Amino acid sequence: MGTVVEAASKEATGSALSQKKPKVVFVLGGPGSGKGTQCANIVEHFGYTHLSAGDLLRAEIKSGSENGTMIQTMIKEGKIVPSEVTIKLLEKAILENENDKFLIDGFPRNEENRAAFESVTGITPEFVLFFDCPEEEMEKRLLSRNQGREDDNIDTIRKRFKVFLDSSLPVIEYYNSKGKVRKIDAAKPVGEVFETVKALFTPVADKAAV
Repeated sequence: MGTVVEAASKEATGSALSQKKPKVVFVLGGPGSGKGTQCANIVEHFGYTHLSAGDLLRAEIKSGSENGTMIQTMIKEGKIVPSEVTIKLLEKAILENENDKFLIDGFPRNEENRAAFESVTGITPEFVLFFDCPEEEMEKRLLSRNQGREDDNIDTIRKRFKVFLDSSLPVIEYYNSKGKVRKIDAAKPVGEVFETVKALFTPVADKAAV
């Protein structure tokens, strides 16, 4: 019985999303690549809504809901939160927001995330913004944020970087084969990086205005 209700609710969400036809841009980049700063600039200049998968999961945990408790337990046990859970939170955020342009930051984290998002929502991204930054540069940025704890953090940082490479690169390769990846040299100063980003979003903004 529950599965019938779940299927009906999934179908309802899917149809609501397909009616809304949101414009989605995935934002990917390793830890310390500066994607958070650039997302804030895109929001300010181009009117997108920034959705961070991590923030949505943290907010759900904070809400104390049954779903939030389940997410918290999984994270504590070192398990990966199922794609369906994150996708449901993203869908809800998209449907509850009046905007129709979204930056989805830090998702999809892996191929399974990507395939599940497309099949559940019926949405394919306009393009994927990939902030490409050498490991040494990201390491330097992250260590300068965590002053005084360099020895504690260096291993953690390298682990995070390895996880990003192992899981997210196949997603980038998939979208690259579809001609949807816009690679940004994120090692440059913030202002220069945003000039490159701006050039990618301006034609999209112009098309929308025509």
